[in-house]
Amino acid sequence: MRKLIVSAFISLDGVMQAPGGPEEDRSGGFGFGGWTVPYADDAIGQHVQDLLSQPFELLLGRRTYDIFASYWPRVPADSGSSAIAEPFNRVAKHVATHRPGDLGWHNSHALKGDPADAIRALKQQNGANLLTFGSGELVRQLLAAGLVDDLRLLIYPVMLGRGKRLFGDDAEARAFALERSAATPGGVLMTRYVRNGDVRTGTFD
Repeated sequence: MRKLIVSAFISLDGVMQAPGGPEEDRSGGFGFGGWTVPYADDAIGQHVQDLLSQPFELLLGRRTYDIFASYWPRVPADSGSSAIAEPFNRVAKHVATHRPGDLGWHNSHALKGDPADAIRALKQQNGANLLTFGSGELVRQLLAAGLVDDLRLLIYPVMLGRGKRLFGDDAEARAFALERSAATPGGVLMTRYVRNGDVRTGTFD
């Protein structure tokens, strides 16, 4: 059985919309696209490299898939981004989409039926772990279905006030354990949380 890993850039107030550029996702009038860019540094680059160093297959929502498919296949082999482009272009891509005929990126496969059911079946298979980047709508469905095993969150020292958030009100109640935490020079927290059973409660009385 393989694990499902969610990698996300989030603000202090949980927003994950359009971290990489102004035109990435303006829906809802969001005006802060590219809010992670001023904090980019070698520590974050190494975090991503470490994440991609283990075998994985990508699990993506359609909006993120289209953004990735329009960019990563065009990255030159001698570019500084080639260490990300090479595995992204090579590995299997599982996509939650209502337009399966448009998946032109190499090794892309549309999920069939209900996404949660399809991903639950994928997790039961042998093989590399499933890795999700962005894909906020899909991730919220995965959290509601209790399918997320591992959260790799980069938490940025900024409050955006509005925008699409990582966690919805319907996320399944679940405890996680902090496996790793480090701060970049710019104040970004790089964290790893792994699934750790049910929520435990108590009283101070």
